Amino acid sequence: MTVGNSMENDNIEDLEEEDGEDHEHEHEELDEEEEKGLRDEVGMFSFKALQKAREMVKEGVKLIEVADSIENYARENGFDIAFPLNLSVGKEAAHYTPTLSDEKIFLSSDVVKVDFGVGKKGVLGDCATTVDLSGNYQKLLEATENALNAAISTVRAGTMVKDIGKVISKTISDMGLLPIRNLGGHGVKVHDLHSEPFIPNFDNGDTTVLEEGDVIAIEPFASHNGRGFVGNSDIVEIYSIRYPVQTRSSGSRAMLNKIIEMGWTEPFALRWFGDAIGSKFELYAAVRELERAGAVEGHPMLIELGDGIVSQHEAEVEVEKGGCKVLTK
Repeated sequence: MTVGNSMENDNIEDLEEEDGEDHEHEHEELDEEEEKGLRDEVGMFSFKALQKAREMVKEGVKLIEVADSIENYARENGFDIAFPLNLSVGKEAAHYTPTLSDEKIFLSSDVVKVDFGVGKKGVLGDCATTVDLSGNYQKLLEATENALNAAISTVRAGTMVKDIGKVISKTISDMGLLPIRNLGGHGVKVHDLHSEPFIPNFDNGDTTVLEEGDVIAIEPFASHNGRGFVGNSDIVEIYSIRYPVQTRSSGSRAMLNKIIEMGWTEPFALRWFGDAIGSKFELYAAVRELERAGAVEGHPMLIELGDGIVSQHEAEVEVEKGGCKVLTK
């Protein structure tokens, strides 16, 4: 359904007038105790939703059925979506989420990365696993799972991030596989899923030291018969809002107004606009206009540059004095 033009312009102008030239989103301030409680709640539910998604990944099932089901499951339980469910297959390393009316189904040969997280009051979860429907890549899956566990065992206050990368790289390399060197984990802050520090998948020489209370996502990726590097593809289905702008077309105004109306500050999927914009053509035209205007930023699907099959495992942890607490469990 397309919203009337006059309402669209009013909504955008009102938001712009609220903060003048400052387009930063205003967020509720959380005290330390509330944030800590939310991290536990969000982490546990993110993992629960991930396991539910993993169980749905079966030959013949439509990707969009899994994505819609898991995202609705999170909303129905009172959570926001930290980012759209990622279902990246084979050489796709990350950032594939189903398109509007996607007809793609899982095949018996697929190796599927399942990456998801929920949020509440800006506190965000992030976790991932890999499903091998072919049964041919168990060693690849074991490599990233073992690397994740080894990395978690090294985390404590005082650990340098390069040492986490060193453990990840060694674990994967010792199994005859390649760590993906230009992907890695990240810090997680309120309303900031990808904050500092970057957590490498190899020893990159970064001597940044983890401190007690830091929250990080550790995210090993490994490649089978590839190059160990990823690049951007032409497929972009996930975007983030940057700031509101005036636009010409009714489609781009409808898209921007839905973002504002829903209060989306985290990444969103284009298919979420199916009720506001009538067709795929209009949908892509609208988001291209917003991207050109600087209102949104796209997150392209990432592919292994040597066409290698990719595995991923990820957990979010809180750094403690003598170790770390796994939040997504």
